[in-house]
Amino acid sequence: MAEHIQLGQKGEELARIFLIKKGFKILHTNWRFGKDEVDIIAEDGKELVIVEVKTRSTNYFCEPEYAVTKQKQKFLIRAANSYIEKYDYFGETRFDIVSIIIASGKNHIHHIEDAFYPTM
Repeated sequence: MAEHIQLGQKGEELARIFLIKKGFKILHTNWRFGKDEVDIIAEDGKELVIVEVKTRSTNYFCEPEYAVTKQKQKFLIRAANSYIEKYDYFGETRFDIVSIIIASGKNHIHHIEDAFYPTM
């Protein structure tokens, strides 16, 4: 398996553990709608949380969360809308990013709540 795929999988596992420790209830991981994928779908209290996980081995070029471009946000919003429709969800929803740097045996996790808002 390619090294960047293993790094991404490790990051998603760290993010799940991190969110569970914060009291989140994980509903789905790697939930797919067509070509779109949501890394983690969770509940935080009564709020549905769509989580994008970005993992890097360095922040030399930029912080991992900057890789969540407007195009990626569009895909996440489309997938979230499909999830909400499929499961008849009527509550509040937010989009979070969990940014992870795994380097030198240390993990730095940055959780950004309400990282972006869906636009019309």
